[in-house]
Amino acid sequence: MKDLIRLFIAVSIIGIGVILVLFNLGVIAFDAYQIWIYLYPIFFVLVGGKWLIQFMRKKGGSWVAGSFLLLFGFLLLLDRFEVLSFGFFDVWKLWPLLIIYIGVQFLKRDNRFSYVNWQKEDQKDTDPIFSKFSIGTYEYTRPNWRVEPTKLSSLFGDFYLDLSKAFIPEQEIPFSIRSLAGDVTILIPEHIPFRIQAMVRAGEIEVVGQRAEGIHRALSYQSEDYEFAVRKIDFTVKLEAGSIRIDQV
Repeated sequence: MKDLIRLFIAVSIIGIGVILVLFNLGVIAFDAYQIWIYLYPIFFVLVGGKWLIQFMRKKGGSWVAGSFLLLFGFLLLLDRFEVLSFGFFDVWKLWPLLIIYIGVQFLKRDNRFSYVNWQKEDQKDTDPIFSKFSIGTYEYTRPNWRVEPTKLSSLFGDFYLDLSKAFIPEQEIPFSIRSLAGDVTILIPEHIPFRIQAMVRAGEIEVVGQRAEGIHRALSYQSEDYEFAVRKIDFTVKLEAGSIRIDQV
């Protein structure tokens, strides 16, 4: 959230500067409302671009959310410059993008791994860390951040967990993530046993080299020494659309 606030402030300053330049060149008229209608599309463009770059660099981000916001903001800007007609509430016209996203996933389809039934999550909302119905990006990258029993629920957002920088107590730690749309990227040290039950209705799953892609895909994995380990993590990840990736480092 702090990153988004900082980004919004930066975009606001940049956007005001761009608008003033356009005003001085006689391209647009200047008033407070004019600033706003040009400013918020630029915010969508920059946030979308940021998420796309993060995804391509494998540092979190989301190609689905990033490309959607980038296109949405770009269309709004084209409307502001009277290239075409597209308002904020015309966002529903972009619903065919869902078909495109599903089609892209099929292009990368891999049938080497069979379907695994999804098992219901048994965590309770009273877990120490619980977030529900939020929108945004979760990043756990600070040095020595503490891994605790956690349940995260998001309407729309991405999750990036770097457990190589974390403090992991000697216990079995349940960690649950659910989201309607987004990408989940988890980096976990090779010496930390873990298991995961992952499901995505439209997208892809990759867990330490094992992959499942397409529609209604699921995958489960458990480290060989998981049952007898003192320090271990139990992941449950469920997405409606997006990607799930776990790499050992």
